[in-house]
Amino acid sequence: MNEKRAEAEGEVMKMYSESGPDEKKLYNKSYVNHFAWSLFLVACAVIFWLLIALANAENQGQALVTKQCQDRVFKEEIDFKCLRTVQAREHWWQNVGYALMHTSPDR
Repeated sequence: MNEKRAEAEGEVMKMYSESGPDEKKLYNKSYVNHFAWSLFLVACAVIFWLLIALANAENQGQALVTKQCQDRVFKEEIDFKCLRTVQAREHWWQNVGYALMHTSPDR
């Protein structure tokens, strides 16, 4: 009688174990490569920062070449306050385009 009861309990336990969650699919898996996306975002931020720096440097260089920031009192000196705020070309992308196309100084 104990054998039949143990057998019945075994079948009942088997039914309950089949109705339990599949542990292989219980946890979510992320297939996104977070390191690669983070590296991509950092690279984009660095490129953006470099474009801003390039546009600023070319803007100041063009202002110095065209003498837009000469000091009014001392003609050989540079007005550094003007150099920070001058706009040598109409748009920032013109500065970037010129700087990317002309990598060596004009002769």
